[in-house]
Amino acid sequence: MSPAMIFNIHLALGYVPWLLCFGAYVWPRLKSMNRFEAQRAIATLHSFRFFGLVFMLPGVVGPNLPAAFTVFAAYADFATGLLAMLALLTARAPSVFWPLVVAFNLVGTVDIVVDYYHGVQLGLPDLAGELGAAYAIPILYVPLLMITHVAAFYLLMRRQSEAVQGSHP
Repeated sequence: MSPAMIFNIHLALGYVPWLLCFGAYVWPRLKSMNRFEAQRAIATLHSFRFFGLVFMLPGVVGPNLPAAFTVFAAYADFATGLLAMLALLTARAPSVFWPLVVAFNLVGTVDIVVDYYHGVQLGLPDLAGELGAAYAIPILYVPLLMITHVAAFYLLMRRQSEAVQGSHP
């Protein structure tokens, strides 16, 4: 089996266990929370996206990984992580918190979609070995990030009355 085929299988199957886990354990809990607490939990996960800067770290990724992929992926992840951290820091100021929640979810979703596009355009599956230690990011971490972005948008559109009412700042 070619490295490109293995990468594509890993990429596709990365969603399966996360969807199973999310559906069984995470989604029921998020749906039972009030909107504020659910978004705060999602922001906490995404606050770790500063780690995406590793795509530009020599020795972690190979020198033949295209800069057209690595630079955008790294900085968009970094921006998403910072926006998520800012949302968490402003949790007591709803007029700032909610726009930051929307912002980190929009930036994060665009990041993932553009990264997939760049990956296809640049033949990333054929260069999968160049991901080095960062190989786990698109295979194990990105599926959970995309799933939680979709959940966050759903929860943002849901009326508060559909969720368990709770107090929040």
